Amino acid sequence: MEFKRAIQGCLDNWRGRVDRKPLILRGARQVGKTTLIRDFSKKYKHRIILNLEKPADRRYFENFDNVQDIVEALFLVHEVPSKDISDTILFIDEIQESPAAIQLLRYFYEEMSELHVISAGSLLEFAMQEIPSFPVGRVEFLYLHPLNFQEYLEANSKTNLAGYLNKIPVSKVAHQILMDEFHRFAIIGGMPEIVKADLVTSNLSDLISKYESIWGTYKNDVEKYASNDTERKIIKHIMDTAPLYLDERVKFQGFGNSNYRSREIGESFRTLDNAKIIRLIYPTTDVTPPIRSDIKKSPRLQFLDTGLINYAAGIQSDMLAMKDLSPAYKGTLVPHLIVQELISIQFSSTSMPHFWVRDKAQSSAEVDALFVAKGLVIPIEVKSGATGSLKSLHQFLERVEHHFAVRIYGGELRVEDTVTPNGKPYKLLNLPYYLGTKLPEYIDWFISKVD
Repeated sequence: MEFKRAIQGCLDNWRGRVDRKPLILRGARQVGKTTLIRDFSKKYKHRIILNLEKPADRRYFENFDNVQDIVEALFLVHEVPSKDISDTILFIDEIQESPAAIQLLRYFYEEMSELHVISAGSLLEFAMQEIPSFPVGRVEFLYLHPLNFQEYLEANSKTNLAGYLNKIPVSKVAHQILMDEFHRFAIIGGMPEIVKADLVTSNLSDLISKYESIWGTYKNDVEKYASNDTERKIIKHIMDTAPLYLDERVKFQGFGNSNYRSREIGESFRTLDNAKIIRLIYPTTDVTPPIRSDIKKSPRLQFLDTGLINYAAGIQSDMLAMKDLSPAYKGTLVPHLIVQELISIQFSSTSMPHFWVRDKAQSSAEVDALFVAKGLVIPIEVKSGATGSLKSLHQFLERVEHHFAVRIYGGELRVEDTVTPNGKPYKLLNLPYYLGTKLPEYIDWFISKVD
């Protein structure tokens, strides 16, 4: 079963460019990198697919030290005529298994630019750090994430419903159906293996083994992440306890009721961040561009996939009974998922959405996310309830000259005029949860509509 992924448009664009460079597809394990490229490769007349975990495939980069010989040998074995080089794709999977292959990517660009070369692999971030002469400027990157909501709808053969997400403003006719579908997506998450299994069973209890397999695989990969036994133990501890800390900003010292020091915990978190399993999102106090992270303040945790958190925290059955997901996991689950949705549409960058905190000691003011549009920093809160309860958002608005704000909640799309407690009028765009991936388009629409 193959899913339609939004990143496919980026691959098509790469394929058609004359200045194309060898492409490295990055992302955490099991987000669908291999399946995506195998499917994309069908657009070519000839396909050469290598898996460098296999010694027979790895030997091309061990036996030859120049790309001309490698390509000649590959074309010979796969019976590809040299005249078809421009309609041939070379997919090097699990490239982290051969540092020589990574280094040679630059020469595919310099000497064999007609050949279309894509590589992918697990834990690539760590392999790349150990390459003494990584081909900077001779390769390009794309990043793949778990399925977002629109991709989830496509995977569930709800193409017509997915089409409503692209119509701005979204029709009220589709609202409740989209909310119901989003509720299921919020519970199971966007890991391809889970989504495939749910299409077959539609029963959460039947997915337990799948979740355990994925999370267990990440835990077993600790051996590859860690640089020593102490870090190995700390990473295991973090992965066992971190899902229980989604509702608070973390302090490294003694994290998870441990005796580990701040430096040790911090290094292990950064290792998991490199693996794209648990990311650290630091706050900002900025209200105008550029937005800068304040690494002196406590970060939030952003997991690869919300469904994995739900499983690890044991809250999926509780979510099934909820009509509004806002209270889930002490009100932090939906904000986490919205950030995951925003990350999912960043195909060429690893930058993380920022959240805002007030630059004042002992202040608890936090705005869930910020978005820069037309030179303005737009505050985004994720919660239901009356507009008067948006205290942190109001504090942010009092510090900026513009009058735009966004609330993502469990209701219908609407724009309303309101005021802060101090009397500043502003426009509030209320977006239903399911429009997270469409936030950039809606903010542009919102600002243009109001102006």
